[in-house]
This record gives sequence, C-alpha cells and structure tokens, in this order.
Amino acid sequence: MSGPPVSDARAWLQLVHARGIGPLRGRTLVEHFGDAATAVAAAPAALRGAGLSDKLIEALAAAARADGLQRDLDWAGGEHCQLLPLDHPAYPARLRQLRDAPLLLYLIGDPEVLATPQLAMVGTRNPSPSGAETAEQFAAHLASRGLSITSGLALGIDGAAHRGALAGDGLSVAVAGTGLDRVYPARHRDLARQIAAEGALISELPTGSPPRAENFPRRNRIIAGLSLGVLVVEAALRSGSLLTARQAMEQGREVFAIPGSIHNPLARGCHRLIRDGAKLVETADDVLEELAPLLDGSPTLALPGQPTAPGPGDSAAAAAADEPLDPAYARLLACIDHDPQPLDVFVARSELPAQEVASMLLMLELRGLVRAVGGGRYQRTAISGE
Repeated sequence: MSGPPVSDARAWLQLVHARGIGPLRGRTLVEHFGDAATAVAAAPAALRGAGLSDKLIEALAAAARADGLQRDLDWAGGEHCQLLPLDHPAYPARLRQLRDAPLLLYLIGDPEVLATPQLAMVGTRNPSPSGAETAEQFAAHLASRGLSITSGLALGIDGAAHRGALAGDGLSVAVAGTGLDRVYPARHRDLARQIAAEGALISELPTGSPPRAENFPRRNRIIAGLSLGVLVVEAALRSGSLLTARQAMEQGREVFAIPGSIHNPLARGCHRLIRDGAKLVETADDVLEELAPLLDGSPTLALPGQPTAPGPGDSAAAAAADEPLDPAYARLLACIDHDPQPLDVFVARSELPAQEVASMLLMLELRGLVRAVGGGRYQRTAISGE
C-alpha cells in the first residue's frame, strides 16, 4: 500500500512539527477546515477563527520551513518506510477512535499488520526469570492463535513478548518512544529489525527524537489504543505498565493481569489491577475466551476448544508424569512450590541430603514435573498438579 501524496504528507508533517499544536488541536483544525492541506494553508484570520492564538499561528508557519519536516520526508523515501496520516486508509481504526490519536504514524514494515486483532503485553523492565518466561510463552501461544502481540520494545517483559510472538510464527507490533531512525534500547536492534521484517514498527515521534522520559507515557496510550486489551505480566505498584493499563481502562479496552507470589514485589502491580477490576489470567486461553466476543467473527483467531497441534514432546511428557513416583521423589516434589526457590529450601523441607536432592531434581525435570528457572532455582510445573 503506497503512502500519501507528498503534498498531503507535507501538510500533516507541518501540523506535527508545529510547536504547541499537538494531536488534539491538530485534529480539531483538520476537522474545522476539512483536510490538513487546507488547514495549514489557511489565512491567519481563518486560523484565529478556528481558535489558534497568534503564537500558534506563527509556530504553524515556522513548521513549514523546519529542517525536521524535510528530514521526515527524506526518511519516508527509504525502503519499507511510510507515513500514515490520520486520514490514511491504513491508519488503524481502533487507534483513530482516540480523541488524542496521533496525527501521523511513522511506520517501518507492513501497514496491514495494524489492521489485525492485537493484544498489548507490558510489564517490568527487570522481570524475574519466571516472569520473562511466562511472557514469552503467553505471547507465543496467543500469537499462534491469531492475535498480533503489541508492546513497547523495552527491555524485560516487552522484549520477551515480542520474541515470543515471533517464535510462535505470529505477528508483532512495536511502538517506539523515539523516532524510527534509531532503536532504543540499542541492544534490541536485531529484535527491531526482525519485527519490521515480520510485523511493524511504529512511532508518532519525528525522526531524530531521542528517548526522553515524557515520550513514554505518550507511547503507552498508543499501545493501549491499538489493542483489544492489555495483559500485564509482572509490574511494580509504581510503573509505566500500570499507566498503560489505566489508559486501556479509560479507553474501554479489556485489562488482564497475571497474579504472582505475595512475596514478589513485581506481582503487586498485577494484584492491584485485579483488585481494581482487571481480569485474573492463569492461562492464555483465559485471554482468548474474553476477547472472542470483540472479534466480530474474525476467522483468524483460533478460540479455546478448537483443535491445535500438540507441542513437541507433549504426549511423552504427559505419559511420564502419569507414572508413579518413588516415595523419596514424591516426598521431594511435595516440597516444591510453583514459585521458584533455591535448592537449599528443598533440602531443608525434605530433610534429604543436598547431593541427593540435586540429582533428584534433575530426574524430576526430565519427567517434566519441575522446571529450572535460572539462578539455581526450581519450580513445580503445571503438569505436576497440586
């Protein structure tokens, strides 16, 4: 799908670069004059009649000569780069519903991905090993069922969600808090390249925009606005993830949260959301069941209960788990929680020698009853039951 004519793109960019105009006032101007080109070409008297002060009229005129405007046009001429103004056919309909929707989106990748049903996944930048693993597994499963996974390209849960979606042969949308001529954080450069190749990178910020703190709350409203709902995986009580969830609630989107251990400070934000009305999620199918009525019969989403191909080793793992355990192994398994804990805890609880516990944990892991989560910690798996 081609971008807008250069003249139209220039008009929208002039509104974007006019200091003090912003999404709300810019949209009001376009609605008042009928289109962006007419708005930016209007005489000062007409602009005053539309509610602009002399200072804003001067800013609008100056924006037409801004270096950044031409830089954006040059960027849009690059491979797979595109500008999507608010009136562009590929501009995502859900996002357009927001009164403060971006006047223009910068995009690298396939604009058609923005029309797919999306689920936002957000969380802490410093997750626990099990939190990152949970995010990646949920994203892979949900992406394989037809939901595009949308997040903010940040470290931690964001990155895990993007990687999981791609690993599940699904689509992902990354909303950047910078201009798209850079990748932030830099260590996600390869991930951003893969998302652009198999999904879409978008931003409302002009090229050259650095990662300023004030950019990220603005980015969060876009993440929520694109999506049918927001799933929070590990978040502290004061975090940008909770802000995204609050914005989603205000926008009428569904909000989901995965609970965690009461001893994990990164679970407290999710617990607060659940107390405030977010839907508690234990499995990916909990999300699919809730979103099904919002999909308008979309044929792309496989709903819970529909047959899916078993994962590699599923049958073997289930069969091994059904075999009766030696009493000593059953005793050790009873000492292992679903929350990750270190080996010395299991030694103390089971009163078995540490060397035996270490080898027994390996056997339990091979049978799929426990999982190593890093740092010498283990947790019970879902297949091991209560």
